[in-house]
Amino acid sequence: MKSLLVILLLACPILQYAQNQQIQQHFSEKPPVFKDCEASTLDNLQSCFDETVYNFVYHAFQMPEEVVQDQYKGELVVLFEVDKSGAFKVLYTDAMYQSLQDEARRVFNLLPNIKPALYNGNPVFKQYSVKIQIPLVAFQQQTETVATVAAINPIEDRVKNELDSINKSVKFNTKRQFKSTLNIPFSHSYYAKFDRNINLVGTNSHTGSKPLLYSDVSNYYDFEAEEALTKKDVSTWLGRKFWNDHLVEVEGENYWFTADPIFDLQVGKDTEADFNYTYNNTRGVNFQGGLGKNFSFSTSFYESQGRFAQYYNEYAESLQAWGPDPAIIPGRGIAKAYKTDAYDYPVAEAYMSYSPAKFLNVQFGHGKNFIGDGYRSLLLSDVSIPSPFLKLNVSFWKLKYTSTWLWLKDVRDEVVEDKTYLTKYMSNHYLSLNVTKRLNIGLFESVVWRNTNDRGFDVNYLNPIIFLRAIEFETGQGAGNALLGLTSKYKLNDNMNLYGQFILDEFSLDDVTGGDKSWKNKYGFQIGYKYYNAFKVDNLMLQAEYNQVRPYTYSHNTITLNYGNYNQSMAHLWGANFREFILIGRYNYKRWFADAKLIVGVRGLDYDTDEDSYSYGGDIYKDYNDRPYDTNVKIGQGIKTKTVNAELQAGYLINPATNLKLFTNISYRNFDPDAITSTTFQSNTVWFNVGLRSDLFNWYFDL
Repeated sequence: MKSLLVILLLACPILQYAQNQQIQQHFSEKPPVFKDCEASTLDNLQSCFDETVYNFVYHAFQMPEEVVQDQYKGELVVLFEVDKSGAFKVLYTDAMYQSLQDEARRVFNLLPNIKPALYNGNPVFKQYSVKIQIPLVAFQQQTETVATVAAINPIEDRVKNELDSINKSVKFNTKRQFKSTLNIPFSHSYYAKFDRNINLVGTNSHTGSKPLLYSDVSNYYDFEAEEALTKKDVSTWLGRKFWNDHLVEVEGENYWFTADPIFDLQVGKDTEADFNYTYNNTRGVNFQGGLGKNFSFSTSFYESQGRFAQYYNEYAESLQAWGPDPAIIPGRGIAKAYKTDAYDYPVAEAYMSYSPAKFLNVQFGHGKNFIGDGYRSLLLSDVSIPSPFLKLNVSFWKLKYTSTWLWLKDVRDEVVEDKTYLTKYMSNHYLSLNVTKRLNIGLFESVVWRNTNDRGFDVNYLNPIIFLRAIEFETGQGAGNALLGLTSKYKLNDNMNLYGQFILDEFSLDDVTGGDKSWKNKYGFQIGYKYYNAFKVDNLMLQAEYNQVRPYTYSHNTITLNYGNYNQSMAHLWGANFREFILIGRYNYKRWFADAKLIVGVRGLDYDTDEDSYSYGGDIYKDYNDRPYDTNVKIGQGIKTKTVNAELQAGYLINPATNLKLFTNISYRNFDPDAITSTTFQSNTVWFNVGLRSDLFNWYFDL
């Protein structure tokens, strides 16, 4: 407990520093300054800059002859930046005539060097957009509906009323990656950067089905501006590649391509372990790119060796698949023995993404999916290892409909045939509806079925618009395991929202009203709260979440039909028979970041002894017919185990293009069961790590 208090106390100076920085920021931002604006007051500098830029363009602009002849009336949009030296650079132009775009670039190249923007007294890049009315109109004659010069800030002012004008489309990004059909690598820490932007009151966004696409999020969050804000001013090729850019970048008229190395190099110490140190040594490569506007692809390969905290090693070995390999690294893959006490585990992920129409996206690949707005998901989570999938996303009006088909594996000794793992399949549908500017609800259904009697992939489940529960009954009671779910989110304001989930496996109303706590009532729920820019500190997000799942949820009497993959749950990593409370804080300042997390929970584990081999409902891989009783079934039955997980991480973002981070991490875990068995025993450890990591996926150590 002392270690936990130390971790929590360490978080206090970080929050105080964040608040001080917020106060300082109000007084330390200064826009670029023209010579003629130097006499202006600080409050008028921005308006002087706006007017000077526009007037320069107005007087220097030479209208192309074809535009004059056609008597064209419209708009010319220019995205430009003022760099740290005070030089103007055009990043993007958009107009009906190419000649208008060319003339805009010519005019902006004539602008003189000026004093750059300042932040805390230091020169910074500053990006702006200007919308120019054609024919040209003097600055003083601009109407309220035509913008002049606008700093590129969070896009909230432009999308707040999106639900009132569904056809509205706003995009500012110029890099093809940022407006492509690629997935944004799903990391809770990275998604926290733009989570507020996609949850503003009035936006027509759908955040439940993850990973999200760049093309969707770019309507609400300006990746280009964020990159410019943190860009380091380096002149050498090596410096740019290390601090700012992808290692390889190739771009043509109808294609683009990037390649980057991937690293996860860590070394640490577990206070409970017999060995001297922990480590992880991951090297890999990531390729991604696009062909045309609508097709994108990504592929990653990781080669890794590692030795983790003692409790994590033991858990990995408890997941062991049939065969000689000693462990499955949770969320990563099957591991071979490496030296005497470590693991070697390769991982490959890849997918293709195609949007044949604005309302449709199709993906096929090998990776992970997640449904929900919380840290955990009770519907579909990313805690298991990557698996093959096919996914359809359909978005129109206020709706988004996601259908996903997955190929899963059961790798236990008792189900292996002819030295081959058993294949099973999962199909799920998720319908998200923005009911009002504030309220979103979602409906979820899922079914797991297995490959028996030459059944293979059942075409009954291929239809993307069906009620899976009905199909399950039609194909036989033992043919599938169906679950139903409900999600909801309510935006209290731009900085606060509530979210929740409900998962239903089986339910007996008579047993509920009878008050006997029947085993048949297999369900769980989640309720959470997010607070963005907490206590008026920019980029500070606080989150509270409660999760609870009753015993025997996700399990089945045909044990191969459980809701699992490679001996891991496809929902919450604790399986079932638990309740937990989570507190999370995330803060970013330029390239610095800090995360804090506290998880307190109660679980019910099995005894697994000759005297008591019953299933108490926590292990989803056990037959629920092996239960000890039918009534008075409650959370925590079996070996009641209290757990505490606390973590504090801080670091520096080295390269935003690859999300490469230098970090230090300290975690505390207390695992306190009521009874000790050969597989369940008390653990109390502090695990310290330092490392260099490409943060491209979630890795859960809070077992």
